[in-house]
Amino acid sequence: MHSDVILFIVVGTAIAFDFTNGFHDTANAIATSVSTRAMSPRVAVAMAASLNFVGAFLSLAVAATIAKGIVDSTSITLLTVFAGLVGAIAWNLTTWWFGLPSSSSHALIGGMVGATLVSEGSSAVLWQGLLDKVAIPALVAPVLAMAAAGLAILVAYRIVGRQSPGVVTRGFRLGQLATSALFSLSHGTNDAQKTMGIIFLALVTNGNLSADADIPTWVVVSSASAIALGTYFGGWRIVRTMGSKIIKMDPAQGFAAQGAGAAVILSASHVGFPLSTTQVMSGAIVGAGAAKRLSAVRWGVAGNIVLAWVLTLPCSAAVGAVTYGVVRLFGTGSTGPIVVAGALLAALAVFSLRRLRVQEPVAA
Repeated sequence: MHSDVILFIVVGTAIAFDFTNGFHDTANAIATSVSTRAMSPRVAVAMAASLNFVGAFLSLAVAATIAKGIVDSTSITLLTVFAGLVGAIAWNLTTWWFGLPSSSSHALIGGMVGATLVSEGSSAVLWQGLLDKVAIPALVAPVLAMAAAGLAILVAYRIVGRQSPGVVTRGFRLGQLATSALFSLSHGTNDAQKTMGIIFLALVTNGNLSADADIPTWVVVSSASAIALGTYFGGWRIVRTMGSKIIKMDPAQGFAAQGAGAAVILSASHVGFPLSTTQVMSGAIVGAGAAKRLSAVRWGVAGNIVLAWVLTLPCSAAVGAVTYGVVRLFGTGSTGPIVVAGALLAALAVFSLRRLRVQEPVAA
């Protein structure tokens, strides 16, 4: 009985994380299109939410990595999974509060690793998988997106250099409709998978599924729905940072950044790498700006974003570890998760009320 209650709480917390993931990462998909006025904010979030939902059904490779490639599913407990999720949600809300585009993916992985280290020890962490499928891609992907976006903008400027500015602007704004849609689709193929993997991990840990079973359809649908809903509500603080504070973006740069970012994320999703879509998009924006002129990039803002990236894994791991310690104060039953989940719901309510006071539209 206790394990079923804990499983219910874990699944609910995973869905809550998925919502904050979409809420936090809205900027990745729409910031460039909104800042260049290619789309209105409302149209942009509706399109991004819809394509996030569709993208979640295109691949399950990333879900398999999260479920089987980061921690040993046979060694951990439901309390470990719950604590890791709380660590990820706490970091997402903290960085949203300060308008920093950090990584929801790495927050989730960090929370899981921190909780696992405290609960089961280092032997339960699959360090090779963490290195091969998380750490190395985390370093390579933003640099690759930066280079691809920089090259794309140089080629674009060379092609349209003799054209009328008005014609060029309209053309690239139309192009952004396609690249924004592609990026939203790619976001769903990567980020929605992470929650699927965590719920699958919880089901295996509780004995509801075997480790070699397929991910149930209800898990796929609920994860896709939660990230789409979170995307629709939108983290507007981060949209402002991504859309206008890193560079003063023109439509050509937005087109190049979105196209490069989508290409990198779709490639990673195909091979099961759980990338930070935030890092990829930030790298692409910096590349599109720096290729035009190094001084076009606000390097102080870029530095703050990099600092948030560096802190994500250790900070979310610390929260996951502390959460596990708090939960265990109440024993191994359902009391600890109920208490912590109640506190988490209260925090989410405060953040939601705070959001309602924020003026949402960032562009006309």
